[in-house]
Amino acid sequence: MSYLMNSSEILQTIEMIDQQHLDVRTVTMGLSLLDCADRDMQICCQRIYEKICRRAEKLVDTVSAIEREFGIPIVNKRLSVSPISLVAASCREDNYTPLALTLDRAAKAVGVNFIGGFSSLAHKGFTDSDLRLIHSLPQALTETDLVCGSVNVASTRAGINMDAVALMGRILRQTAERDPMGCAKLVVFANAVEDNPFMAGAFHGIGEPECVINVGVSGPGVVAQALKACQAQPFDVVAETIKRTAFKITRMGQLVAQEASRRLDVPFGVVDLSLAPTPAVGDSVAEILEIMGLEQCGTHGTTAALALLNDAVKKGGVMASSHVGGLSGAFIPVSEDAGMIAAVESGSLSIDKLEAMTCVCSVGLDMIAVPGDTSAETLSAILADEAAIGVVNGKTTAVRLIPAIGKTVGQRIDFGGLLGSAPVIALHPGSAAEFVARGGRIPAPLHSLKN
Repeated sequence: MSYLMNSSEILQTIEMIDQQHLDVRTVTMGLSLLDCADRDMQICCQRIYEKICRRAEKLVDTVSAIEREFGIPIVNKRLSVSPISLVAASCREDNYTPLALTLDRAAKAVGVNFIGGFSSLAHKGFTDSDLRLIHSLPQALTETDLVCGSVNVASTRAGINMDAVALMGRILRQTAERDPMGCAKLVVFANAVEDNPFMAGAFHGIGEPECVINVGVSGPGVVAQALKACQAQPFDVVAETIKRTAFKITRMGQLVAQEASRRLDVPFGVVDLSLAPTPAVGDSVAEILEIMGLEQCGTHGTTAALALLNDAVKKGGVMASSHVGGLSGAFIPVSEDAGMIAAVESGSLSIDKLEAMTCVCSVGLDMIAVPGDTSAETLSAILADEAAIGVVNGKTTAVRLIPAIGKTVGQRIDFGGLLGSAPVIALHPGSAAEFVARGGRIPAPLHSLKN
């Protein structure tokens, strides 16, 4: 299906791009590496490098050409690959860092911004390969530049693997002690999706085709500008305005996705219509919530405002694309949103309020800096809380926590670029060590039994 834009829509799109930070956040090629498996690590790495370079050779040039020809900013060109714990399952080595280094080298060779898929699916238990990959994460993520990793520790059908939760708390600490930037490239999931084009959680799921093009759009600034025109209007009008705006944003993403698919001769997968903020002023999800009437993001009413925003974005976007997928909603990464940063620094936005907001938005506790002396058990307990929200509500939740080694509440840690900077947020002082030490599985909720 193709879409034609009339002159009015074209002019509106030009204005959104020129003045309101509208962009395609990423064109992500998903690529299966399952046929690269081999018992010999060196052969496996060689196959992975050759396949990525062969299949993704034209990705960046093609997408850059679309960007120039259409006048649409496309911020990132990325790759997602099969979970490496599956690809490397037959390898005999205990340390999977060579695989991460190969991914990094291949990503640089084809010119992409990030590559995701140094990942493990451990929501019901560990394979030997899962454990080898997870224990390799601290070294792999801190010795590479472009590699992102993820671990799925829970699902609505399986419950929460508390052994994995406990282990990931320790892995986060070990990674932060090497380099906190490694934690910015590591996501802990509940109900991870297979077609997510956004980093750091992207991987190419086992139900996906051999190769696919997924597109992630953005546009908080566009939504904010549209809402300024309906000040003091009832929420029915607010929701309708967001829906109409999301429709326009998603149409642009669909256009880019189809064109990239055609030129690369790769199937079109999904448009992920998530509102992904950046540190730039005017490109903030928090600002949208404040335009709805909140004095500052985090105050009472924030969760309701975010619920309206997330729902309206989905309703508007799903009408504009034949295939909507990924996460699709509103992201609330603290370090990547100027309004969220301001709210944390003023004390309006706490870890508890952020957790409440994750019940109604796309993902979860994203890019949050915590004190450098936070224990592994406390990190695990935060992961467990967020996984419980995902499992009970049947939605994807994710956590990117960054223990800011050597820093305490109120100080900042800088990441640069789209990752921005984050103020260190306060956590509760009570210990959850005994809770985390129990291990085992928290059973799936009753409503998981749908068959």
